[in-house]
Amino acid sequence: MTEQQNPYVKQFPDLMSGKTIVYVHGFGSSGQSGTVTRLRTVLPSATVVAPDLPVNPHDALSLLYKVCEEHHPSLIIGTSMGGMYAEQLYGFDRILVNPAFGIADTMGEHGLTGKQQFFSPRRDGVQEFYIDKPMVKAYRQVADQNFTHADQPDEQLHVVGLFGDADPLVHTRPLFAEHYTQAIPFHGEHRLNDHSFMQSVVPVIRWIDDRQERRERPIVYVGIETLSGRDGQPAPSMVKAVRLLIERYQLYFVSPANDSLTSRYAEVATWLASHVGVPAWGHTVFTNQRHLLYGDYLIETAAVPGTTAASGPEPMATVIAYGSDAFKTWDEVIVYFERLGGQ
Repeated sequence: MTEQQNPYVKQFPDLMSGKTIVYVHGFGSSGQSGTVTRLRTVLPSATVVAPDLPVNPHDALSLLYKVCEEHHPSLIIGTSMGGMYAEQLYGFDRILVNPAFGIADTMGEHGLTGKQQFFSPRRDGVQEFYIDKPMVKAYRQVADQNFTHADQPDEQLHVVGLFGDADPLVHTRPLFAEHYTQAIPFHGEHRLNDHSFMQSVVPVIRWIDDRQERRERPIVYVGIETLSGRDGQPAPSMVKAVRLLIERYQLYFVSPANDSLTSRYAEVATWLASHVGVPAWGHTVFTNQRHLLYGDYLIETAAVPGTTAASGPEPMATVIAYGSDAFKTWDEVIVYFERLGGQ
Protein backbone atom coordinates (compact mmCIF):
# COMPACT_ATOMS: atom_id res chain seq x y z
CA MET A 1 0.00 0.00 0.00
CA THR A 2 1.47 3.35 -0.99
CA GLU A 3 1.52 6.56 0.97
CA GLN A 4 -1.21 7.93 -1.34
CA GLN A 5 -3.46 4.95 -0.61
CA ASN A 6 -2.90 5.10 3.12
CA PRO A 7 -2.46 8.61 4.52
CA TYR A 8 -1.42 7.16 7.88
CA VAL A 9 1.95 6.24 6.36
CA LYS A 10 4.07 9.40 6.26
CA GLN A 11 7.55 10.22 5.07
CA PHE A 12 10.14 11.64 7.46
CA PRO A 13 13.09 12.79 5.33
CA ASP A 14 15.05 14.05 8.35
CA LEU A 15 14.73 10.80 10.31
CA MET A 16 17.83 8.55 10.09
CA SER A 17 19.07 10.81 7.30
CA GLY A 18 22.26 9.57 5.67
CA LYS A 19 22.31 6.44 7.84
CA THR A 20 22.15 2.75 7.00
CA ILE A 21 19.51 0.42 8.40
CA VAL A 22 19.85 -3.34 8.10
CA TYR A 23 16.55 -5.19 8.08
CA VAL A 24 16.53 -8.88 9.07
CA HIS A 25 13.44 -10.67 7.81
CA GLY A 26 11.47 -13.47 9.42
CA PHE A 27 10.93 -17.15 8.65
CA GLY A 28 9.84 -17.79 5.06
CA SER A 29 10.18 -14.15 4.11
CA SER A 30 12.79 -12.16 2.19
CA GLY A 31 14.42 -8.79 1.77
CA GLN A 32 11.46 -7.76 -0.39
CA SER A 33 8.92 -7.93 2.43
CA GLY A 34 6.29 -5.31 3.19
CA THR A 35 8.28 -4.03 6.15
CA VAL A 36 11.21 -3.19 3.86
CA THR A 37 8.86 -1.22 1.63
CA ARG A 38 7.55 0.68 4.66
CA LEU A 39 11.06 1.48 5.86
CA ARG A 40 12.08 2.87 2.48
CA THR A 41 8.86 4.85 2.18
CA VAL A 42 8.89 6.35 5.66
CA LEU A 43 12.67 6.96 5.82
CA PRO A 44 13.56 8.11 2.29
CA SER A 45 16.90 9.62 3.34
CA ALA A 46 18.15 6.38 4.89
CA THR A 47 19.71 3.42 3.10
CA VAL A 48 17.89 0.16 3.87
CA VAL A 49 19.93 -3.01 3.37
CA ALA A 50 17.74 -6.13 3.41
CA PRO A 51 19.47 -9.36 2.36
CA ASP A 52 17.66 -12.59 1.55
CA LEU A 53 18.78 -14.95 4.30
CA PRO A 54 19.91 -18.53 3.64
CA VAL A 55 17.53 -21.12 5.07
CA ASN A 56 20.36 -22.70 7.07
CA PRO A 57 20.58 -20.59 10.26
CA HIS A 58 24.36 -20.91 10.63
CA ASP A 59 24.80 -19.59 7.08
CA ALA A 60 22.25 -16.84 7.73
CA LEU A 61 24.07 -15.60 10.82
CA SER A 62 27.42 -15.68 9.00
CA LEU A 63 25.93 -13.60 6.19
CA LEU A 64 24.55 -11.06 8.67
CA TYR A 65 27.95 -10.67 10.33
CA LYS A 66 29.43 -9.91 6.90
CA VAL A 67 26.65 -7.44 6.06
CA CYS A 68 27.23 -5.57 9.32
CA GLU A 69 30.98 -5.53 8.79
CA GLU A 70 30.52 -4.10 5.31
CA HIS A 71 27.79 -1.53 5.98
CA HIS A 72 28.31 -0.54 9.63
CA PRO A 73 24.59 0.08 10.15
CA SER A 74 23.31 2.74 12.51
CA LEU A 75 20.31 0.54 13.24
CA ILE A 76 19.30 -3.10 12.80
CA ILE A 77 15.63 -4.09 12.79
CA GLY A 78 14.73 -7.76 13.02
CA THR A 79 11.24 -9.23 12.96
CA SER A 80 10.28 -12.69 14.25
CA MET A 81 13.12 -15.07 13.34
CA GLY A 82 15.03 -11.97 12.23
CA GLY A 83 14.73 -10.64 15.78
CA MET A 84 16.38 -13.81 17.03
CA TYR A 85 19.29 -13.21 14.66
CA ALA A 86 19.46 -9.47 15.31
CA GLU A 87 19.86 -9.96 19.06
CA GLN A 88 23.19 -11.66 18.32
CA LEU A 89 24.53 -8.76 16.23
CA TYR A 90 26.17 -7.13 19.24
CA GLY A 91 27.44 -3.57 19.30
CA PHE A 92 24.71 -2.05 17.14
CA ASP A 93 21.43 -0.37 17.99
CA ARG A 94 18.74 -2.97 17.43
CA ILE A 95 14.95 -3.18 17.44
CA LEU A 96 13.60 -6.71 17.85
CA VAL A 97 9.95 -7.04 16.83
CA ASN A 98 8.22 -10.18 18.15
CA PRO A 99 11.60 -11.98 18.27
CA ALA A 100 11.27 -15.75 17.83
CA PHE A 101 13.91 -16.88 20.30
CA GLY A 102 12.31 -20.32 20.48
CA ILE A 103 12.17 -20.69 16.71
CA ALA A 104 12.74 -24.48 16.79
CA ASP A 105 9.76 -25.00 19.10
CA THR A 106 7.65 -22.57 17.05
CA MET A 107 8.33 -24.63 13.93
CA GLY A 108 7.02 -27.76 15.59
CA GLU A 109 4.00 -26.09 17.20
CA HIS A 110 2.80 -24.34 14.06
CA GLY A 111 3.56 -26.83 11.31
CA LEU A 112 6.58 -25.04 9.90
CA THR A 113 8.49 -28.21 9.04
CA GLY A 114 8.61 -30.17 5.80
CA LYS A 115 8.09 -28.41 2.47
CA GLN A 116 7.47 -24.67 2.87
CA GLN A 117 6.68 -21.81 0.51
CA PHE A 118 8.40 -18.44 0.67
CA PHE A 119 5.66 -15.84 1.03
CA SER A 120 7.86 -12.98 -0.25
CA PRO A 121 9.76 -13.12 -3.57
CA ARG A 122 13.50 -13.72 -3.36
CA ARG A 123 16.21 -12.43 -5.63
CA ASP A 124 17.30 -15.94 -6.57
CA GLY A 125 13.77 -16.85 -7.66
CA VAL A 126 13.55 -19.82 -5.29
CA GLN A 127 9.97 -20.36 -4.14
CA GLU A 128 10.20 -23.43 -1.89
CA PHE A 129 12.41 -24.72 0.91
CA TYR A 130 12.45 -27.72 3.20
CA ILE A 131 12.81 -27.94 6.97
CA ASP A 132 13.88 -31.38 8.24
CA LYS A 133 14.98 -32.55 11.69
CA PRO A 134 18.67 -31.65 11.22
CA MET A 135 17.62 -28.16 10.16
CA VAL A 136 15.40 -27.77 13.23
CA LYS A 137 18.37 -28.84 15.34
CA ALA A 138 20.50 -26.18 13.65
CA TYR A 139 17.93 -23.50 14.47
CA ARG A 140 17.92 -24.64 18.09
CA GLN A 141 21.71 -24.41 18.19
CA VAL A 142 21.71 -20.87 16.85
CA ALA A 143 18.89 -19.75 19.18
CA ASP A 144 20.82 -21.15 22.13
CA GLN A 145 23.43 -18.45 21.47
CA ASN A 146 20.98 -15.64 22.29
CA PHE A 147 21.66 -13.36 25.27
CA THR A 148 25.38 -14.22 25.40
CA HIS A 149 26.33 -10.57 25.83
CA ALA A 150 23.10 -9.19 27.26
CA ASP A 151 24.73 -8.53 30.63
CA GLN A 152 26.99 -5.85 29.16
CA PRO A 153 25.79 -2.33 30.09
CA ASP A 154 26.05 -0.99 26.54
CA GLU A 155 23.82 -3.77 25.26
CA GLN A 156 21.01 -2.70 27.59
CA LEU A 157 21.01 0.66 25.83
CA HIS A 158 21.34 -0.82 22.35
CA VAL A 159 18.47 -3.33 22.39
CA VAL A 160 14.72 -2.58 22.32
CA GLY A 161 12.12 -5.34 22.16
CA LEU A 162 8.62 -4.75 20.75
CA PHE A 163 5.95 -7.34 21.50
CA GLY A 164 2.51 -7.45 19.88
CA ASP A 165 -0.34 -7.99 22.32
CA ALA A 166 -2.26 -10.06 19.74
CA ASP A 167 0.63 -12.23 18.50
CA PRO A 168 -0.63 -15.82 18.13
CA LEU A 169 2.79 -17.29 17.29
CA VAL A 170 5.51 -15.92 19.54
CA HIS A 171 5.35 -15.03 23.24
CA THR A 172 8.89 -14.16 24.22
CA ARG A 173 8.46 -10.92 26.12
CA PRO A 174 9.01 -12.56 29.57
CA LEU A 175 12.19 -14.23 28.30
CA PHE A 176 13.44 -10.98 26.76
CA ALA A 177 12.67 -9.09 29.99
CA GLU A 178 14.89 -11.49 31.93
CA HIS A 179 17.85 -10.14 29.97
CA TYR A 180 16.93 -6.64 28.77
CA THR A 181 15.15 -3.68 30.34
CA GLN A 182 13.46 -2.22 27.25
CA ALA A 183 10.60 -4.69 26.66
CA ILE A 184 7.74 -2.69 25.16
CA PRO A 185 4.25 -4.00 24.33
CA PHE A 186 2.38 -2.68 21.31
CA HIS A 187 -1.03 -3.17 19.75
CA GLY A 188 -0.55 -5.60 16.90
CA GLU A 189 -0.19 -9.16 15.73
CA HIS A 190 2.89 -11.13 14.73
CA ARG A 191 3.37 -9.43 11.38
CA LEU A 192 3.60 -5.68 11.18
CA ASN A 193 1.05 -3.72 9.21
CA ASP A 194 1.06 -0.03 8.32
CA HIS A 195 -0.66 0.99 11.56
CA SER A 196 1.51 -1.01 13.96
CA PHE A 197 4.66 0.01 12.11
CA MET A 198 3.88 3.73 12.26
CA GLN A 199 2.52 3.73 15.80
CA SER A 200 5.03 1.40 17.39
CA VAL A 201 8.26 1.04 15.40
CA VAL A 202 8.71 4.60 14.11
CA PRO A 203 8.61 6.21 17.60
CA VAL A 204 11.42 3.89 18.72
CA ILE A 205 13.42 4.71 15.59
CA ARG A 206 12.98 8.39 16.45
CA TRP A 207 14.21 7.84 20.03
CA ILE A 208 17.28 6.03 18.72
CA ASP A 209 18.03 8.65 16.07
CA ASP A 210 17.67 11.45 18.64
CA ARG A 211 20.07 9.68 21.00
CA GLN A 212 22.61 9.04 18.26
CA GLU A 213 22.48 12.66 17.14
CA ARG A 214 22.30 13.99 20.72
CA ARG A 215 19.25 15.85 19.52
CA GLU A 216 17.13 17.60 22.15
CA ARG A 217 13.53 18.26 21.23
CA PRO A 218 11.29 20.73 23.09
CA ILE A 219 9.55 18.99 25.98
CA VAL A 220 5.77 18.79 26.24
CA TYR A 221 4.17 17.46 29.42
CA VAL A 222 0.62 16.19 29.07
CA GLY A 223 -1.63 15.85 32.11
CA ILE A 224 -3.45 12.52 31.89
CA GLU A 225 -6.72 14.21 32.87
CA THR A 226 -6.75 15.79 29.38
CA LEU A 227 -6.54 12.45 27.57
CA SER A 228 -9.97 10.97 28.29
CA GLY A 229 -13.58 11.88 28.88
CA ARG A 230 -15.75 10.97 31.84
CA ASP A 231 -16.41 7.56 30.29
CA GLY A 232 -12.69 6.76 30.37
CA GLN A 233 -12.46 6.65 26.60
CA PRO A 234 -9.90 8.75 24.69
CA ALA A 235 -10.90 12.36 24.18
CA PRO A 236 -11.75 13.22 20.56
CA SER A 237 -8.62 13.83 18.44
CA MET A 238 -6.32 12.94 21.37
CA VAL A 239 -4.68 10.03 19.58
CA LYS A 240 -4.18 12.18 16.50
CA ALA A 241 -2.64 14.93 18.63
CA VAL A 242 -0.18 12.55 20.29
CA ARG A 243 0.84 11.12 16.93
CA LEU A 244 1.54 14.61 15.58
CA LEU A 245 3.27 15.93 18.69
CA ILE A 246 5.79 13.09 18.91
CA GLU A 247 7.05 14.01 15.46
CA ARG A 248 8.54 17.24 16.79
CA TYR A 249 8.49 17.12 20.57
CA GLN A 250 9.60 14.96 23.48
CA LEU A 251 6.35 13.92 25.14
CA TYR A 252 5.84 13.00 28.80
CA PHE A 253 2.54 12.02 30.41
CA VAL A 254 1.94 13.35 33.93
CA SER A 255 -0.28 11.70 36.52
CA PRO A 256 -1.04 12.77 40.08
CA ALA A 257 0.49 10.52 42.72
CA ASN A 258 -1.36 9.11 45.71
CA ASP A 259 -0.75 6.89 48.72
CA SER A 260 -1.25 3.70 46.74
CA LEU A 261 1.24 4.58 44.02
CA THR A 262 1.70 0.97 42.91
CA SER A 263 -1.97 0.50 42.05
CA ARG A 264 -2.11 3.98 40.55
CA TYR A 265 0.86 3.20 38.35
CA ALA A 266 -0.74 -0.02 37.12
CA GLU A 267 -4.01 1.75 36.34
CA VAL A 268 -2.38 4.62 34.46
CA ALA A 269 0.12 2.39 32.67
CA THR A 270 -2.64 0.07 31.46
CA TRP A 271 -4.74 2.95 30.14
CA LEU A 272 -1.79 4.59 28.38
CA ALA A 273 -0.68 1.28 26.87
CA SER A 274 -4.20 0.71 25.55
CA HIS A 275 -4.85 4.15 24.11
CA VAL A 276 -1.49 5.87 23.58
CA GLY A 277 0.82 2.90 23.07
CA VAL A 278 4.58 2.93 22.64
CA PRO A 279 5.05 6.75 22.93
CA ALA A 280 4.01 6.53 26.60
CA TRP A 281 6.48 3.77 27.50
CA GLY A 282 9.15 5.15 29.83
CA HIS A 283 7.60 8.61 29.44
CA THR A 284 5.17 8.70 32.37
CA VAL A 285 5.72 10.93 35.41
CA PHE A 286 3.87 10.62 38.73
CA THR A 287 3.91 13.81 40.79
CA ASN A 288 1.67 16.21 42.71
CA GLN A 289 4.18 19.03 42.17
CA ARG A 290 3.80 19.89 38.50
CA HIS A 291 5.35 23.30 39.05
CA LEU A 292 8.68 21.48 39.47
CA LEU A 293 8.52 20.00 35.98
CA TYR A 294 11.14 21.64 33.81
CA GLY A 295 10.16 21.78 30.16
CA ASP A 296 8.70 23.89 27.41
CA TYR A 297 4.95 23.22 27.54
CA LEU A 298 2.47 21.73 29.99
CA ILE A 299 -0.98 20.71 28.75
CA GLU A 300 -3.34 20.35 31.70
CA THR A 301 -6.91 20.87 32.83
CA ALA A 302 -6.93 23.58 35.48
CA ALA A 303 -10.15 22.36 37.08
CA VAL A 304 -8.64 19.04 38.19
CA PRO A 305 -7.42 19.03 41.82
CA GLY A 306 -3.69 18.58 42.07
CA THR A 307 -2.90 20.20 38.73
CA THR A 308 -0.59 23.19 38.58
CA ALA A 309 -3.21 25.86 37.95
CA ALA A 310 -5.28 24.60 40.86
CA SER A 311 -2.40 24.22 43.29
CA GLY A 312 -0.82 27.66 43.07
CA PRO A 313 2.85 27.82 41.99
CA GLU A 314 3.60 28.67 38.40
CA PRO A 315 5.27 25.88 36.42
CA MET A 316 8.57 26.13 34.59
CA ALA A 317 6.76 25.68 31.28
CA THR A 318 4.17 27.43 29.15
CA VAL A 319 0.75 26.17 30.27
CA ILE A 320 -1.82 25.10 27.69
CA ALA A 321 -5.12 25.20 29.58
CA TYR A 322 -7.04 22.31 28.06
CA GLY A 323 -10.80 22.95 28.21
CA SER A 324 -10.43 26.73 28.24
CA ASP A 325 -11.97 28.97 25.58
CA ALA A 326 -8.71 28.91 23.61
CA PHE A 327 -8.21 25.13 23.87
CA LYS A 328 -11.63 23.57 24.23
CA THR A 329 -10.61 20.38 22.43
CA TRP A 330 -7.50 18.61 21.18
CA ASP A 331 -8.19 20.01 17.72
CA GLU A 332 -7.38 23.51 19.01
CA VAL A 333 -4.26 22.16 20.68
CA ILE A 334 -3.19 20.60 17.37
CA VAL A 335 -3.63 23.91 15.54
CA TYR A 336 -1.59 25.73 18.19
CA PHE A 337 1.38 23.39 17.93
CA GLU A 338 1.20 23.27 14.15
CA ARG A 339 1.61 27.03 14.13
CA LEU A 340 4.62 26.71 16.41
CA GLY A 341 6.27 24.41 13.89
CA GLY A 342 8.29 22.49 16.46
CA GLN A 343 9.43 25.50 18.49
